[in-house]
Amino acid sequence: MGANPILGVIFHWLGGFASASFYVPYKRIKYWSWEIFWLFGGLFSWAIAPWFFAAWRTNDLLGVLAATPTSTLGWCYFWGLLWGFGGLTFGLTMRYLGLSLGMAVIMGLTTVVGTLGPPIFRGTLVDIASRTSGQITLFAILITLVGIIVVARAGHAKDAELGDSASEGVAEFDLKKGLIIAVFSGVLSGCFAWGLDAGEPIRQLTLAAGTDPLSQGLPVLCVVLAGGLTTNAIWCAILIHRNNSFGQFFGAGTDDSAGARVPLLANYLLAALGGTLWYFQFFFYTMGESQMGRFSFSSWTLHMASIILFSTLWGFALKEWKGASTRTRRMVWLGIALLVGATIVIGIGNMLDSTTVTGH
Repeated sequence: MGANPILGVIFHWLGGFASASFYVPYKRIKYWSWEIFWLFGGLFSWAIAPWFFAAWRTNDLLGVLAATPTSTLGWCYFWGLLWGFGGLTFGLTMRYLGLSLGMAVIMGLTTVVGTLGPPIFRGTLVDIASRTSGQITLFAILITLVGIIVVARAGHAKDAELGDSASEGVAEFDLKKGLIIAVFSGVLSGCFAWGLDAGEPIRQLTLAAGTDPLSQGLPVLCVVLAGGLTTNAIWCAILIHRNNSFGQFFGAGTDDSAGARVPLLANYLLAALGGTLWYFQFFFYTMGESQMGRFSFSSWTLHMASIILFSTLWGFALKEWKGASTRTRRMVWLGIALLVGATIVIGIGNMLDSTTVTGH
């Protein structure tokens, strides 16, 4: 099956929707600390779901991974480990820079590092930039960065208009410290794309085993996400020890004001659902990447754009923008239009490249 960039864009939109939606079940969890639901949900995100779907959708998963060079497995795990550190420092950036500036810096850096890093490392960026199709794709990446900034500014304006505490200034605002942490978080968050890129030998072995090309990236996720699991599990364990919250897994803790019991079964189910939804972003990501042809590096930009797009739309659905001024609403819709336009332009650039290759 040849590349189909339009189908690839659709898969990336599905992945973005899953990523933007995974926290909705988490918000309904009651009386559990962050580290409890994050760790339990994460077991589904980084271990259970990846191995289940890879075993279901691919042929000879264990045989493929056993045949994979140790260096490949090591690099995939390493990049996943670093990506985990990037995610864990995301909250600190918001603490010192605020949501608007923090999001713009982190998402912008993550987009650039995750998208352009692999082709720069492989020495293919100059070749990409020399082609009309490549220039169109790179221009779309620039549009995405502009869209990220516009949406972030609109979010800041909305908070200010609605009297959100964030609009009154960040209590611990520290530009120097915040920017250092933001750069750390943004760069390391983009390492996930490096992990996927390092997994090319795994994809080739998976295809050789007779797996459908759409599912060739699923075994790679098992290894990269194992790195992310390591980082997150260690941090959650530290928090559980510090906060003495382990008993929450078994129902310890109640709502003091009402004496309500912890809804354990509901919490476990909601955490499992949220964790599985989180995994689906990369389940669809790998499918989308398989359809992008030689410009598969642009998949990371599509992923980032889709996450911000659907996260913003969720904000409208949850009435977070109710009461914002017409000017602010126009600004956010401009940002959304830029992000949608960027994904379409990336699809066009990839289609032109696929057509050129076919023509040859």
